[in-house]
Amino acid sequence: MNEQLSHILGQLSPVAGAGRIDPAALLQAHEQAAVTSLRLNPRKPADLSFALTGQVPWCSTGRYLGERPVFTLDPLFHAGAYYVQEASSMFVQHAVEALADRTGPALRLLDLCAAPGGKSTLLAGLLRDEDLLIANEVIQPRAAILAENMSRWGQMNTWVTQNDPKDFTALGAYFDIMLIDAPCTGSGLWRKDEAAMDEWSPEHVKLCSERQKRIVADALPALKPGGLLLYATCSYSPEENEEVLDWLCDNFQLESQAVPVQEDWQIVETRSAAHQAYGYRFYPWKLQGEGFFLAAFRKPEDQEEAPQKKDRSEKKKGAAGAARKGKDESARWSRFMKVPLLAVERNEEFYGLHPVHQKDYEYLQPRLRIKKTGTALGKLAGKDEIPDHELALSIHLSAELPALEVSREEALLFMKKEEIRKEHALKGWQVVTFGGLGLGWGKWLPNRMNNYYPKNWRIRMDIR
Repeated sequence: MNEQLSHILGQLSPVAGAGRIDPAALLQAHEQAAVTSLRLNPRKPADLSFALTGQVPWCSTGRYLGERPVFTLDPLFHAGAYYVQEASSMFVQHAVEALADRTGPALRLLDLCAAPGGKSTLLAGLLRDEDLLIANEVIQPRAAILAENMSRWGQMNTWVTQNDPKDFTALGAYFDIMLIDAPCTGSGLWRKDEAAMDEWSPEHVKLCSERQKRIVADALPALKPGGLLLYATCSYSPEENEEVLDWLCDNFQLESQAVPVQEDWQIVETRSAAHQAYGYRFYPWKLQGEGFFLAAFRKPEDQEEAPQKKDRSEKKKGAAGAARKGKDESARWSRFMKVPLLAVERNEEFYGLHPVHQKDYEYLQPRLRIKKTGTALGKLAGKDEIPDHELALSIHLSAELPALEVSREEALLFMKKEEIRKEHALKGWQVVTFGGLGLGWGKWLPNRMNNYYPKNWRIRMDIR
């Protein structure tokens, strides 16, 4: 590995000033195992079965682990009690807390390149109920994974879309905060993914840099004047980092924002060559984390807003109208939730929204390809409701619903989609819980248990 890494370092463009890379330190860092870290879900407190060794300095819910357990065999992982995330990327929380006003009017946030969901679940943990996060991923399989992870996190004010960045232009200046964790060469993650070194080349760096600029340019009209842009990569190359910052200043007159950092965090502050824009580099030989880069910008207040475009798709308008004009089933579904909800119907499936987001839904639904709207509630079968799996994972689920607390062994069997406690006395629908957190639905009949855990979510590995 080190021979290949040394060869690549010889081709890597130098970083100016304090951000320069120490080749010997980088090589030494790559001889050590990557650090394992996770981020706790602040709305799903739980007693973890493995030891945490310390807090990630720049993230209040970030924790380090001494060794990596088999997360697949931990029911609390599936319940959304935590998200396994690289520590450096948790710096997004600190940047938002330092630069965004989260005490004023409701905020709209966009995580543009969101899969698999690490930064989206992080942002979700900072939201008030009236705020709204759109987590977007253009590639369908990755969007499906993103939707699953956002479902586990359990919030009703996080929606998932599957759109190209340019599609957001149709919204006009809609978002207060925009995070663009741009696709990159991934050189900062070589310690975790050695295969990524095989794909690295100066030509690939150039290709990624051009793609990063295009992605930001396509999405930027959807950011409000005065709005906050966070640009991030997991690359060491200045062509993907500081040079992109200068390009943004040249072409969009964005105002660079300094993010306050503590000296003992060992984060390296860099400045771009032309505009002295602030950037923040994370190096694995300086701190407990992988290679990462983040920069923050403010869109000028006096910059002219992009006009909101009328949607011209009559088919989409008709679908939105049908959702609004159909019978209101909100009261029917409200018994499942401990907060007020607005139930909207799409393709015979009901979704729960915070009522304050009704106008957002009516505006976004005809303009974006929404993959997950709020919380999936379920379907109707005559007088009965068939609850959706996502509803069992919701932080808003009513404590009055019948629930069955299970052991770890029973939880794993349930998630393998097997029957548990077939002779359970209480019949009908119940949410299966572990550590007080929902795992999914079961329906008990006189002589059997129907397991409604989704087939595509089930555990396939040996649990013994």
